[in-house]
Amino acid sequence: MKTATTGLLTSLILATASLSVNAAEGWQGETKDAWIDGKAETTLLLNTNLNSFDINTDVKNGLVTLTGKVESGVDKALAAELVKSLDGVKDVDNQLTVLSEKESSNDMVEALTDSKVATVVKTRLLFSSEVSGTDINVEVEEGVVTLIGTVSSDAERQLALKIAENTDDVDKVVDKIKVAG
Repeated sequence: MKTATTGLLTSLILATASLSVNAAEGWQGETKDAWIDGKAETTLLLNTNLNSFDINTDVKNGLVTLTGKVESGVDKALAAELVKSLDGVKDVDNQLTVLSEKESSNDMVEALTDSKVATVVKTRLLFSSEVSGTDINVEVEEGVVTLIGTVSSDAERQLALKIAENTDDVDKVVDKIKVAG
């Protein structure tokens, strides 16, 4: 009976010790995550390029998840790099939403389209043997082509306008071409 009691007591001590170690490790993990979270929030707060009040951090087992809103793609990347460089951070899940990316992207596409249209119209005017393309300036803004210059006849003016109108991505043509007298 003494052996059975000793065995039972030993098993109980080992089980209790095992539970205590598991609880301590869990507490240490949660504490470490809270410590990383505090460091991440402080780092973002101290960076003058970011509005840290719009960025939320959540840490689980060393993985930092960033949510919220930033102004640009550069701000999104900066936030992730700042947090990634902190001790204890295993990885960063960057779920930040970029507010002006869509607007910037649309503006860039529009500017590129306008440049393409200006180049195509000017090239077509220069290659037309019936139009003095060197005497006509082409300006494009938001798909509106403005032709400015002087030509020798009304027929040449109309041809230049038609060349511009028949170019892809042209919404409207503004005629500022004068016919020389």
